[in-house]
Amino acid sequence: MTDGKAEDFKAAARAEAFARRAEAFAGGQGQAAEILADFLAPHRGKALSGYMPMRSEIDPLPAMAAHQGPVGVPVIVAKASPLRFREWSPGCRLVQGAFKAMIPEEGAWVEPEVMIVPMLAFDARGYRLGYGGGFYDRTLELLRSRGPVLAVGFAFAAQEVAEVPTDAFDQRLDAVVTEKGVTVFA
Repeated sequence: MTDGKAEDFKAAARAEAFARRAEAFAGGQGQAAEILADFLAPHRGKALSGYMPMRSEIDPLPAMAAHQGPVGVPVIVAKASPLRFREWSPGCRLVQGAFKAMIPEEGAWVEPEVMIVPMLAFDARGYRLGYGGGFYDRTLELLRSRGPVLAVGFAFAAQEVAEVPTDAFDQRLDAVVTEKGVTVFA
């Protein structure tokens, strides 16, 4: 598939995934955050990155707040660059960052060993469909070049699709947590 056709295919997949996620969001996330917190519990003490949920994203904040160790949230520093992560804690002062994402106004930079990764869709191979900026793929590639990093997708079960369209630079997830449970990819 040529790059143009691959991008058209991904754009169509994103539109469908947004609609599917919005419908799942309307139904509520049940015990998803608790399942995520339980999955992360063995990683206490490790630096964790989460995210500030936007629009219809599933909400990881309770699991982030329960983590025993440093927690960071993504900061976009430049287009087509890896993310950086600013230290976050419940109640910290937030300001609007790039793409209207809320980020801590100040705080130390955190280099995550465990990442909670948002998405539009995922498949049984462990691939995710993001928003198209490549930020998480670049970030995972960089961090994994330095050492092991556990990438945990967090989504509604309804976000699973038969196959996510992928490119050579797409990074696999190690696990996905949904309101229905945990899938670990071999």
